[in-house]
Amino acid sequence: MIRLFAAVELPPEIGEDLKRRQQGLPGARWRPLEALHITTRFFGEVPENVAADLDAELAAISGEPMELELEGVGAFGEGEHLRAVWAGVAENEALRQLAARCEAAARRAGLKPDSKAYKPHVTLAYLKHAEPARVAAWIQGHNLLKSPPFRVTWFGLYSSWLSQQGSRYELEREYPLIG
Repeated sequence: MIRLFAAVELPPEIGEDLKRRQQGLPGARWRPLEALHITTRFFGEVPENVAADLDAELAAISGEPMELELEGVGAFGEGEHLRAVWAGVAENEALRQLAARCEAAARRAGLKPDSKAYKPHVTLAYLKHAEPARVAAWIQGHNLLKSPPFRVTWFGLYSSWLSQQGSRYELEREYPLIG
């Protein structure tokens, strides 16, 4: 079994700007620069033979290069159940289409449908026992986040390896967006 997801990588300069915001929230497990990405579909634990089928399905996805922008910040969870803080992605139809195509590829490969609504974001930190008032203050301090547009010409299939220090990601395949 291998834990997989499809994602768009962030350019280094966008990631560096996000790294500068990763402070001021006690207990947050800030994600390293190499872990910052925009997930298009999380597949979870997948048997090796299904992973090969998924790779073939993702390779068949067509799409045009796109311009994305990060916009705003927020958190997943509420009250004592806050799980993560994130940077949002400005609404982008091409990204939504790519996510829908990744979902369709997963279904064709035999995976179960994703039951969650797609919310494009970049996870900045995971939270455990976070103080809601501190999280709210962090969000208020960073809610005007707006990145310059950046061009996306490919997406990737990544493996995720769990460890005591958090997840480590490895790019397994790249899929060009060439139309």
